[in-house]
Amino acid sequence: MTTQNTFDTDWLLRVKNLSCGYGDEPVVHNVSFALGQGDIGCLLGPSGCGKSTILRALAGFLSISSGEIQLESSVISLPGKTQAPEKRRIGMVFQDYALFPHLTIADNIGFGLRGQSKEDRAQKVASLLELVHLQDLASQYPHELSGGQQQRVALARALAPEPTLILLDEPFSNLDADLRRRLSLDVRDILKTLGISAILVTHDQQEAFAMCDQVAVLKDGQVQQWDVPFNLYHEPSNRFVAGFVGQGGFIPGTTLGPDSIESELGVIRGNRAYEWPAGTLVDVLIRPDDIVHDPDSDLTPKVIEKTFAGTSTLYKFRLSDETEFEALFRSHLDFNLGEHVPIRVEADHLIAFQRSH
Repeated sequence: MTTQNTFDTDWLLRVKNLSCGYGDEPVVHNVSFALGQGDIGCLLGPSGCGKSTILRALAGFLSISSGEIQLESSVISLPGKTQAPEKRRIGMVFQDYALFPHLTIADNIGFGLRGQSKEDRAQKVASLLELVHLQDLASQYPHELSGGQQQRVALARALAPEPTLILLDEPFSNLDADLRRRLSLDVRDILKTLGISAILVTHDQQEAFAMCDQVAVLKDGQVQQWDVPFNLYHEPSNRFVAGFVGQGGFIPGTTLGPDSIESELGVIRGNRAYEWPAGTLVDVLIRPDDIVHDPDSDLTPKVIEKTFAGTSTLYKFRLSDETEFEALFRSHLDFNLGEHVPIRVEADHLIAFQRSH
């Protein structure tokens, strides 16, 4: 397990050796990561991996059993000592929006500003309505808005008290795919414009990579890797991260040297050196973008699956019972099921793990 931290640089949020759960049931184990000022981080992983539990601990809704949470150099959670949520200067955007149905959009956004004067509150609400492009809907009620508009209201309400950190709990999961994509980018732009740090919880990799500067991949309550999206995809720290992030599959191979592996797809060379001795049995990760159509190649696997996606087509190939892999080609290259297609491997990043069986 590898966790890449930024404890030696400027950070806003620092989670150190965090463990927590519900009653006697531990969920999160020894989690550490740090988030820089103005950065957007993500907790990414399958259902039940501990993402929302960590978020609840950050918000102050859940006490911790070991470790600590620091925000702006102040300790906000220790075992037996949890600062109240309302004192943390942390905003929260929920999956179901949690808007007040009896209040107008303007009053929903201004709900957390009740201590301010009427003029200051109105000015703040007006600026936030403009920021989220809802200035013409101030007098309407939540039920009169679309899901995407309601989510913008929820974000504006969380931003109103000028929090130090925003927590986003799967905020786009109730929206259709196209709206999710557009709104996630809009939310990123808003947060970046204001310079506000955020932690997003999601199981959607595209959403995580599009929105976030750093991503924690979780499994069974532990951080497998905390890194930038590029490194998670091209330099995964273990087999789980390699298989979970992006598309791809493993094929068998045998090491020839520190940076070359022999396989049924030929000798695969990459950018990293492994310390295994020559002859070590390994599994090599082949991404769909590692395969190139090459009319001059003698390597001709058979098409066994085909998924058309407009600008591209995802093919699944079989070379033998042990070697199956996917390839993503421009949709102008149209091959039929059962057809043998000449290809070659062009893998700039060599990703392999020693075979355990």
